[in-house]
Amino acid sequence: MQMGKLKPMEVKGLAQIHTAWQITTQSLGKDNHSSVSEFILLGFSSEPQVRMVLFTFFLLLYLMTLLGNGLIVTLIYLDTHLHTPMYFFLSVLSLVDMSYVTTTVPQMLVNLVYLRRTISWGACAAQMFIFLVLGIAECVLYAIMAYDRYMAICFPLHYTLLMSRPICIKMVTVCWSISIAGALIYTVFTMRLPYCGPYKINHFFCEVPAVLKLACADTSFNDRLDFILGFILLLVPLSFILASYVRIFASILRIHSSQGRLKSFSTCASHITVVTMFYGPAMTMYMRPGSWYDPERDKKLALFYNVVSAFLNPIIYSLRNKDVKWAFLKVLGNRGTAQ
Repeated sequence: MQMGKLKPMEVKGLAQIHTAWQITTQSLGKDNHSSVSEFILLGFSSEPQVRMVLFTFFLLLYLMTLLGNGLIVTLIYLDTHLHTPMYFFLSVLSLVDMSYVTTTVPQMLVNLVYLRRTISWGACAAQMFIFLVLGIAECVLYAIMAYDRYMAICFPLHYTLLMSRPICIKMVTVCWSISIAGALIYTVFTMRLPYCGPYKINHFFCEVPAVLKLACADTSFNDRLDFILGFILLLVPLSFILASYVRIFASILRIHSSQGRLKSFSTCASHITVVTMFYGPAMTMYMRPGSWYDPERDKKLALFYNVVSAFLNPIIYSLRNKDVKWAFLKVLGNRGTAQ
C-alpha cells in the first residue's frame, strides 16, 4: 500500500489553518484588544549565566528533535516497505512534533538571549492558536494510531481493506478539522477578554492558562469551557486509546507464537509510553480548576508535553523497531548489517 506521499494532505491542512486563523482575527476584532498592544513573556531565570546554560540546552534539544523527527519522515518516504498505515500516521506525528516545538522553542531561545522579551498581541494570539491546533492534532493522532494497531492486530485479514489509503487520509483530515475547531474556540474566548497591566505572562510562550491570569474580568466561564474542551479533546481520545488497548492485549494473549506476541506487544508498548508522556502533563494543565494555577509547575509541564515529548517520540518509536532500523541502514548502504 502506498502511504508515503503527504503533500496533498499537508497543503489541505495548512489551508484549513490559514482560513481558521482569518476567522479568528475577524471574530476578535480590534476593539477587543485596544487596551493592550503587547505582552511580556517572563520565561525562565533572569540570571545571565543560567539563561546561557538554558539557551545551550534547549537549542541542542530543539535541533535533535528536528533531526530525529525529520529522519523518521525521510526514511518513511524513501523506503517503500514503510508505506503502510502505521508508518503513514507516524510520519504525520513526526511532522506535527517538528511544527509543535517550532511554535514555542525559537521564541524561547530569543527571549533567553535578549532582555526585552515582548510579544505583540497579534503574535501572542497566533502562537496560542497554532500551538493549540498542533497540540489537539497530536491528541487525536494518538487515538487514530491506537485504532490502527487495534485493526492490525484484531482484524489482520481485513486490515488492508479497512485501513486503505483514502480512509487514512480522511482520518487525518478529520483530525485537522477537530484540531482547528478546538483551537479556534480556545483562542477566541481567551483573547476576547479585557486585559489589564502589567502585561507580564509568567510563561515562556502564550499558553491559555497563563494568559487568562492577566484578564481583568471574571474568568469562571473560561475555566468551565477549558474543562469541557479538555474533557472532549483529551479524556475522550484517551478513553478510546485505553479501550483499544484492552482489546489489543486480549488479542495478543491469544496469539500462539511467542515471537508474534513479542512483536505485537513491543509496538504497542512504544505507543503507550508516548501516550502517557503526553496526556499526563496535558490533562494536568487543561483539566484542573483555575485556582490550582502554579506558574513554575506549569512551565515544567509545558516543557514536558511540548518539547521533551517531541524529542523522545522518534527515539521511543525507533529503538525497538526493526523496520525503521533496517530502513536507516539500507539508506546508508549497509544492507548486510540491516538484515
